[in-house]
Amino acid sequence: MPDADSRPRVVFMGTPEFAVPALRLLATSVELAAVVTQPDRPSGRGRKLTPSPVKVEAEALGLPIHQPERARAREFVRVLSELAPDVIAIVAYGQILPRSILDIPPHGCLNIHPSLLPTYRGAAPVQWALWNGDEQTGVTVMQIDEGEDTGPIVRQEATAIEPTETAPELMARLAETGAEMLSDVILHLPREGIATTPQDDSTATHAPKFTREMGVVDWTLPSGAIHNRYRACVPWPGAQAFLPGGVALRVKSCAPTDRDVAPNPGAIVVEGGRMFAQTGQGSLELLRVQPENRAEMDVPGYLNGLRGDVPAAFELG
Repeated sequence: MPDADSRPRVVFMGTPEFAVPALRLLATSVELAAVVTQPDRPSGRGRKLTPSPVKVEAEALGLPIHQPERARAREFVRVLSELAPDVIAIVAYGQILPRSILDIPPHGCLNIHPSLLPTYRGAAPVQWALWNGDEQTGVTVMQIDEGEDTGPIVRQEATAIEPTETAPELMARLAETGAEMLSDVILHLPREGIATTPQDDSTATHAPKFTREMGVVDWTLPSGAIHNRYRACVPWPGAQAFLPGGVALRVKSCAPTDRDVAPNPGAIVVEGGRMFAQTGQGSLELLRVQPENRAEMDVPGYLNGLRGDVPAAFELG
């Protein structure tokens, strides 16, 4: 670790849980001049004002905190400039930053993005990697410009995606990897500037936010594809199927199998206390479910509650 007097001076900007590992690691290795995060927002059924995970961590670390409603506001830009950071570290902050902020630090603004850019630019790179059944993803540390994840690349690291990994699990793993990468880049800031590689815009793909409709199970797809989409939709919008009459059943855990259990997609088969649904290719075993207006439960408990009256099939939409 560098001497205290030689440590880079950093302003950290971030908001969700994904940003916490980077903040925690930087707090041990650099001079954190301030932490910037989104204002407290109403959350939960009671709509109680709730601080962001980054604010909670920053308070625990005893760091100065700023929560501007608009980061581009002239007064906040002035405050940021007076902090005189060598670099601004930005991890899922949640606002697009203007050129007036990007130009403040001499080493620019560095960002962690959980994909191998230019693949999956946008808000949901982890979810789209799982949705598409990718076997590999990674983390990019990049310098931010005024585009959406279009800035030059500083460092990248690839990783295999585990076949059962859900979006929160993969996100947590990439957050730790990204934190280590970002910290290492900042600790070794060269005097002449950071070496970067431009992105190839011609190979870029995009990862927009998921919609609620994307959680509805399409039983005509192969079982593996349905399982990939389930993994991508944890925790939101969640995988959801519909029984006759439009009764919703949330799929909370499942496993794909190559075995066909019935001729038609959506058909439900119960074998020895286990529940399978036929897909376009193979079947999906349901392990945990949440019936409409009820708590989550395992499938044996769900089947016991049906008392033998098991629906013949899920609706196909």
